[in-house]
Amino acid sequence: MAQKYRIYINDNTLFITHNPSLIGDKIQQIEEDGFEFRSFYEKIKGSKGKNYLLVTKNATVVFKKIKNDLTVIKAAGGLVANAQGEFLFIFRHKKWDLPKGKVDKGEKVKDAAVREVEEECGVKIAKRNDSICKTYHVYEMNGELILKRTSWYKMNVKGSPKLIPQVEEGITAAVWVAPQNIKVKIENTYPLIVDVLRSEHLI
Repeated sequence: MAQKYRIYINDNTLFITHNPSLIGDKIQQIEEDGFEFRSFYEKIKGSKGKNYLLVTKNATVVFKKIKNDLTVIKAAGGLVANAQGEFLFIFRHKKWDLPKGKVDKGEKVKDAAVREVEEECGVKIAKRNDSICKTYHVYEMNGELILKRTSWYKMNVKGSPKLIPQVEEGITAAVWVAPQNIKVKIENTYPLIVDVLRSEHLI
């Protein structure tokens, strides 16, 4: 299985892989020798929309080293479909998003995914299905570097229930979106949300 990791850093992306041909985008390659994540972060944190590639013989080892040097926050979310085959999107912080949130202490990740969707959108999940993927996002909080690992799951609801956005979480809208209209939403979303949708061949 190919070793490939994608870490989002603000609006930038760091790819870590053993096979550069896996990445087709125009990208700036960085040297593995002497690579230190915190120094790399400081250099690029003011940049936007840049892609970087670190080629290594063992991407998993490099990724684990980065993870062990940061504070890891576990989160979980869902790609929810209704009976009409539409998908649930939320509008938060002026971007289209998918419902997700932090995993509580002692809580199972898969249970947190369902809870967050139900709380943020006011729906009842009828079935939680397979895991889709994991996404990684690095940001600063209180002077600390955080690596947020979000586990994504497929979910279903019965019928097409009314959505109630959790406004106290900054969610101003929750809507059902037909597959043919998803491309409009991703014009204003996060790259990691694009990853989730692409994993399910929706774009």
